[in-house]
Amino acid sequence: MIHYREIASGLQVPEGPIALADGRVLVVEILAGCLTSIDPDGSKRRIAEVGGGPNGAAIGPDGCCYLCNNGGSAWIDRDGVRMPIAEAPPDAQSGSIQRVDLDSGRVDVLYTAVDGHALRAPNDLVFDSHGGFWFTDYGKVYERSRDRGAVCYARADGSRIEEVIAPLDSPNGIGLSADGASLYVAETYTGQILHFPIESPGRIRRTADTPAAAAGMVIGRAGASRYPDSMAIDSAGYVCVATAGLGGILVLAPDGSSSEQLALPDPLTSNICFGGPGLRTAYVTFGLSGRVVAFEWPRPGLPLEFSR
Repeated sequence: MIHYREIASGLQVPEGPIALADGRVLVVEILAGCLTSIDPDGSKRRIAEVGGGPNGAAIGPDGCCYLCNNGGSAWIDRDGVRMPIAEAPPDAQSGSIQRVDLDSGRVDVLYTAVDGHALRAPNDLVFDSHGGFWFTDYGKVYERSRDRGAVCYARADGSRIEEVIAPLDSPNGIGLSADGASLYVAETYTGQILHFPIESPGRIRRTADTPAAAAGMVIGRAGASRYPDSMAIDSAGYVCVATAGLGGILVLAPDGSSSEQLALPDPLTSNICFGGPGLRTAYVTFGLSGRVVAFEWPRPGLPLEFSR
């Protein structure tokens, strides 16, 4: 088991951590429908009420925080602990991409649809060096069926959004290699981590007769009772994926040649990001116990394209 220290507790299903240069960590609280700032001393402050079910978060080229909002998630209380259930709640809305001004707390809805179809449940996003971002649309789950998901590409100024890779099965975490040439996507239900070669901003490399989803290559699988969630990439190119079920971090070589599972105690270990001096600190969200924890990573994390 990894030796970690607790950064904050009492959060309502934290996700989407962002380590800021001043030592603060931003997280969304899915159940509370808000974006929260955590100070180095563990004190918390709500920056914005965003509603629905915020998931992934990232700093964009304008210094604002961009959020994937799934429209609302369903949970039950069991022995005083809030447990997630797969089905979408009856009052769930369509998903959206939101932009939050961190100084004023203003929330703008950037996108609600793609190619004429409503976004179902956006989950995670990552910015490229061109100022655009890739994001996963996980889809909603119902009693006897679930949506097929997709990966989309959009511009931060609201001028462009398109579906690029579909259909996928529960696409969740998403990340980019240092050179921007490789896109990594985690599928929760299949347990697969996929690699897609990038040709240009918003385009993956494939032959004309190859469906986009078929252009992906499986570089690893989480294994039995492990369900991939969100991810981060470190400076050596390792793909670091938080896993629920048997909670932990799956660490994959970029070509899939090796893998390691780091055990953590929370069954809803949901996300990881890098920050601190030299990007040597891993910040991880524990959804079930409502905590953010930190521990030293053996290598520096990969710097994100935009930071604050």
